[in-house]
Amino acid sequence: PEKTAKRRAKHLNVHEAGKSDCGVKSNLKSIPGVMTIRGCAYAGSKGVVWGPIKDMIHISHGPVGCGQYSWGSRRNYYVGTTGIDAFGTMQFTSDFQEKDIVFGGDKKLAKVIDEIQTLFPLNRGITVQSECPIGLIGDDIEAVSRAKSREYDGKTIVPVRCEGFRGVSQSLGHHIANDAVRDWVFDKITSEAELRFEPTPYDVAIIGDYNIGGDAWSSRILLEEMGLRVIAQWSGDGSLAELEATPKAKLNILHCYRSMNYISRHMEEKFGIP
Repeated sequence: PEKTAKRRAKHLNVHEAGKSDCGVKSNLKSIPGVMTIRGCAYAGSKGVVWGPIKDMIHISHGPVGCGQYSWGSRRNYYVGTTGIDAFGTMQFTSDFQEKDIVFGGDKKLAKVIDEIQTLFPLNRGITVQSECPIGLIGDDIEAVSRAKSREYDGKTIVPVRCEGFRGVSQSLGHHIANDAVRDWVFDKITSEAELRFEPTPYDVAIIGDYNIGGDAWSSRILLEEMGLRVIAQWSGDGSLAELEATPKAKLNILHCYRSMNYISRHMEEKFGIP
């Protein structure tokens, strides 16, 4: 049709011999807030970095659509009983409505955390993955997280400022998620957690492998047959305890540089882990 042809004129062309390309206009940055096939900052944090950590519950804080969009497990395989001690394929959302935009969603978030603690008491921690409206209306997810952490005996509750509009691709979401691990997990590691961990000279961590199709398991087998001890997988089939143990590793083996170079650099600078 003429209308469609006009709209698609820049995206269809014939390649001519001798030319480097066919002049198609593509590879443009996404417009924040517009649903495209490219992910946003929220997708980078919730869908990639935090989502596969199996024993934590990740709340998609905002309207239901973003959580539904990221609900697919992306074949991030994990070992555990879903709904008991593993939650990777479950969808948790605060299901924002218009009244929440007007009056704020802090009370609703607090109620969601209380319900999670009642229904799923074996979860090891909670993250709050903020969607666009949260940043736009200025909800204080940090205050709610701190208050609920104190209420539940120091439970790890991590607010993640990964609103989709913050980045035109999911890459910034990786960075934000890495920084959240640094600030809300590493900086709060207790001496009790350190005492539980007995290091060896052969401790390594697999960083930036999301166990899509079980690939992190394959890497782990190979490394352990070499005589190394894998103390953490980031974050496919990963756990909060593994995140906490990682600063004790002797080497970080980085698979997906794009998503985990930030935290790896931090560990190199602060803990001396190459």
